[in-house]
Amino acid sequence: MRTLRRLHLFALTRSLLARAAIAFAAVQAMVITAIVLIDSVQRKLRSKRPGFPHPGIFDAEVAGSQVTVFTYGHDLYEDMLASIRAARHTVMLETYIWKGDAIGRQFKEALNDAAARGVKVYVIYDGFANLVVPPTFYRFHPNVAVFRFPVVRPSILFTNIRGTGFDHRKVMVVDDSIGYVGGYNIGSLYASKWRDTHLKLEGKSVWELRQAFVAFWNAAPTQRHRPLEETSADFWEPRLRAVNNIPANLVFPIRGVYLDAINRAHSHIFITTAYFIPDQQILDALLRASKRGVDVRVILPEDSNHVVSDWLSRGFYSALLRDGVKILLYQNAMIHAKTATVDGEWSTVGTANIDRLSLTGNYEINIEMFDRNLASTMERIFEIDSSNCRELPIEEWESRHLVARASEAILAPLRPFL
Repeated sequence: MRTLRRLHLFALTRSLLARAAIAFAAVQAMVITAIVLIDSVQRKLRSKRPGFPHPGIFDAEVAGSQVTVFTYGHDLYEDMLASIRAARHTVMLETYIWKGDAIGRQFKEALNDAAARGVKVYVIYDGFANLVVPPTFYRFHPNVAVFRFPVVRPSILFTNIRGTGFDHRKVMVVDDSIGYVGGYNIGSLYASKWRDTHLKLEGKSVWELRQAFVAFWNAAPTQRHRPLEETSADFWEPRLRAVNNIPANLVFPIRGVYLDAINRAHSHIFITTAYFIPDQQILDALLRASKRGVDVRVILPEDSNHVVSDWLSRGFYSALLRDGVKILLYQNAMIHAKTATVDGEWSTVGTANIDRLSLTGNYEINIEMFDRNLASTMERIFEIDSSNCRELPIEEWESRHLVARASEAILAPLRPFL
């Protein structure tokens, strides 16, 4: 009888827990629906946005390579298209989002023209991110080799969930001598409406980007094209290197690079990120840095293109503000840059946001640079971006409505998935 009672009690407990979980998930769904609807209405009621400052184009030499920092989409796209049109041997392009609009068509035509004149053109784009783009847009010249990173992959069913990320990288390499990497996707929206940051590399360190592209291309499980030739670096240069997240191998070094830089900081940490949902270790590292006197500042969009992400980010504001971290909310536009600079010595620009999806989920690539001149440039860009921000006062945050606090708590369990 005791055994039967225990089994009955266990079954009843499991049933209650299952019902509670379903009920909580339903509440989360209601909260998400409500904030999405409210955000949609608010966006329609907002007055027309007047724009945002364009920091400009900046040049520096880092470890023997020429580095150009782009901060405005039109400037970047003009340069990238000029490189494609001047290509003589190879073009390797990898992107997360590629819109089928005017800008997207310019890139497609430039690549097709390059292939028609004998340039070897290789294209990678993420299938999931471009589900809304008509498939006909991705029909290229017959000589363009294309890999659509699949939406459904065996890894989703048979491996650790952390090994199922999207291809969130944005990389282009031309003639093995010019490389681009950063936060910009391809599309008219990003050309003038979003604030982002991208690098152009010229010199021996372009190998870092070529190797990243080739390794991804050759490792593709459904790849039907011939593998690309891998080349040796023939140099060691720790002052400028690419850091790659590879979910299929559960390799996520970008997170470690951020942690190391934050833990070493003694003067200042300036971070710009589109989506800020740090794990506990990164959050603790930032709080410890602030407590030991480091000037920690984080630029975030006041209203991003993902309202749920905004609400998940806000759950960290109290801890950050109480320990002296400055939260700077970018105004009048979506800031999509993924950059950081520390102590006037170290900087990074790339594709990874400070969230779980980027740091322990997606295929990502960041360039890590140790150079004072480049760090000075990144600080200048941060200063200009800060001029378009409002600092969030702790008094304002602590006085937010009780409903907002409750919503943040209800959504908090979703953080590990974003």
